[in-house]
Amino acid sequence: MGRDVPAMVFTREDRRRYRIKMQDCLDAFAQMLREARFEFERPQVGLEIELNLVDASGEPAMRNTEVLEAIADAAWATELGRFNLEINIPPRTLTAGGPDAWEKEIRDALNHAEERAADVGAHLIMVGILPTLRQSDVSESGLSEDPRYQLLNEQVFAARGEDLRIEVDGVDRLRTYADTITPEAACTSTQFHLQVSPDDFADYWNAAQAIAGVQVALAANSPFLFGKELWHETRIPLFEQATDTRSEEIKVQGVRPRVWFGERWINSVFDLFEENLRYFPALLPLCDEEDPKETLDGGDTPELAELTLQNGTIYRWNRPVYAVAHDRPHLRVENRVLPAGPTVADVLANGAFYYGLTRGLVDEERPVWSRMSFSAAEDNLHAAARRGMDARLYWPGMGEVPVSELVLRRLLPLAHQGLERWGMDAAWREPLLGIIEQRCVTGRNGAVWQQEMFHHIDDSTHVGRHEALRRMTQQYIDYMHLNAPAHTWPVE
Repeated sequence: MGRDVPAMVFTREDRRRYRIKMQDCLDAFAQMLREARFEFERPQVGLEIELNLVDASGEPAMRNTEVLEAIADAAWATELGRFNLEINIPPRTLTAGGPDAWEKEIRDALNHAEERAADVGAHLIMVGILPTLRQSDVSESGLSEDPRYQLLNEQVFAARGEDLRIEVDGVDRLRTYADTITPEAACTSTQFHLQVSPDDFADYWNAAQAIAGVQVALAANSPFLFGKELWHETRIPLFEQATDTRSEEIKVQGVRPRVWFGERWINSVFDLFEENLRYFPALLPLCDEEDPKETLDGGDTPELAELTLQNGTIYRWNRPVYAVAHDRPHLRVENRVLPAGPTVADVLANGAFYYGLTRGLVDEERPVWSRMSFSAAEDNLHAAARRGMDARLYWPGMGEVPVSELVLRRLLPLAHQGLERWGMDAAWREPLLGIIEQRCVTGRNGAVWQQEMFHHIDDSTHVGRHEALRRMTQQYIDYMHLNAPAHTWPVE
């Protein structure tokens, strides 16, 4: 949904034309796959980080327009909520300059943005859900000014026909309704991109699906929402509910949700784009002037605008991406399960684990997805989101085991092998994957620290729940800037 769209009203004719154009795009895409027209000789990786804005006291700052103007950098963009921003780190090969170079690039960009944001009274925080966020902050007035967000909001509720129900049971219980999609803005994530060839796409997507639960358990960083202590990664159930276009009756009929894990292992990237057309009506039926078949026949590369716009309104936890760069098309797996933060060091460790483990699994003689049901992978995701480092996850040959045991015994060695095959030597691998190892040894990640620090403040000061969350948030920001991994953060 990064594409700019105008404010408008859609007609039945718009939807009919869009359906036809979607089929034209899908046909052109199939032809491109047959003719092997894709760039993949030097695969690159990419990174997007969504951030929250807070004021000096750690409360949400509805200032993204002013902050974006102050940063004045095309790498930065608005997100759904007025308290959100997103940065797109330029793509690179995985080992270019070593991880230190990537870390420096990210930290320099974030530090520059922090300096500019401070000039207009705001500060950046990388966290899955901002702990000080109140439900009153996610009303319609909290929606970003860009017309595309208002249009998306209107279309979700036109399709749904009733208010959204948000329901999460954790340590506390949350039961509420929303009349806008702004609660989705509470969910801020880290998104890793991996460019792959058409022939390899299915294997990498399947591998990413198989490890989604493990990723979330290790990196959980969203235990609080609207003042309530819920799941370790509350972002997962919140996102699933906050963009749901289905009424209760439609759910019972088996209609697929737009925030979707999927329902099967795939054999081709085409399977996913075909599902987009088959299962999901258009939310934003905007037609481009390009005729994709004419463009192909003329020897050029089509943008496939309708296919990519539709894909951007279907929120798979691992999303296929078709894009054109320098007149060459390419394919990417966009890994979307992880929360933002807590630090750049943690983010890069999460990336090393993801890139290494997917490569290690793809290179195995007998793929894990041939030994594991798809539903087991989905169950792992929700178990991990609920319990984080305390989750027990299923893995072939091991059964249901604690996540730390699974990672230390089976998956961390595979991640090392995978990074080695990507060309990353031990001097680079050890510090990055060492952070993952120490999370397992200590049983601590961002969510655990937030919970422990909140209870420490609440029990020792009795200042009230919101004030304890606010103080915890300010301490979080201080540690975030130190860039020491979250498993090392003290509770005091």
